[in-house]
Amino acid sequence: MRIIVNHSSMVPIYEQIMEQIKAAIMSGELVEDTVLPSVRGLSKELKVSALTVKKAYDYLEQEGFTVTVHGKGTYVTATDKEVLKEEHRREVEAELEKVISKGRRCGLLDEEIRSLFEILMEE
Repeated sequence: MRIIVNHSSMVPIYEQIMEQIKAAIMSGELVEDTVLPSVRGLSKELKVSALTVKKAYDYLEQEGFTVTVHGKGTYVTATDKEVLKEEHRREVEAELEKVISKGRRCGLLDEEIRSLFEILMEE
């Protein structure tokens, strides 16, 4: 697993780490029981604070993607298909919200945006 951190991005570093690990889990690159790098190890590798990596790992655990065993490490959990489906749904929803906002900023009416969406769905 390779994580790339963009220090000039407006996205917080912990979110960049978290999203890349989630993407690797969702794509099947990281499978159940795979141990993630240690917090210290990953922080050294990425040249970021250990607290930043810890925050990313904590959020991954809260969302059910990983589990931390004290003294042993952080492991990828069994991926529940519904959890993955919901995560994908959230990603698509966020992208659609951006597109709708852009359409409105460009002066398109909601009905015009709906029509465009329906035309594109037919292809």
